[in-house]
Amino acid sequence: MATAIRLSRGGSKKRPYYRIVVTDSRSPRDGRFIERLGSYNPLLAKDDEKRVVLDVERAKHWVSVGAQPTDRVARMLDAAGIKERAAKNNPQKGELGAKAKERIEEKAQKAAEAEEAKKAAEEEAKAAAEAPAEEAAAEEAAETVEVVTEELNEATPDEAAEG
Repeated sequence: MATAIRLSRGGSKKRPYYRIVVTDSRSPRDGRFIERLGSYNPLLAKDDEKRVVLDVERAKHWVSVGAQPTDRVARMLDAAGIKERAAKNNPQKGELGAKAKERIEEKAQKAAEAEEAKKAAEEEAKAAAEAPAEEAAAEEAAETVEVVTEELNEATPDEAAEG
């Protein structure tokens, strides 16, 4: 018979409480069990001594007989010093999926296009603002040339009359 050391849920809705039990691996989660080894209350603080209550001697016995603990129970047994548990390594844990990467690229591309459009609009506005200024400067220069020319034309007959 394959035995497992696992959690059996108790408690009410949204108030979990677990029993650490040894059971036949084919029996249901909250079904019949062979022996109760302790309890686990996830609502208590992590440093609380009553969070995990475990009968260490019986747990050692069942591990020596070949009972396989679930991952969560293996963590508890490792913390109690009963059975070594190798830490799992998942280097892709925080990596985004393909669709999320595509969405980020599309968003970056749209932002770049918007930035380019903004720069183009600023340049057009600047050019439009400079064009009237250039035209105004050209008109002022033309008026100045006309005024100077008229003054020269007027000054020339006067000088001739004086002279």
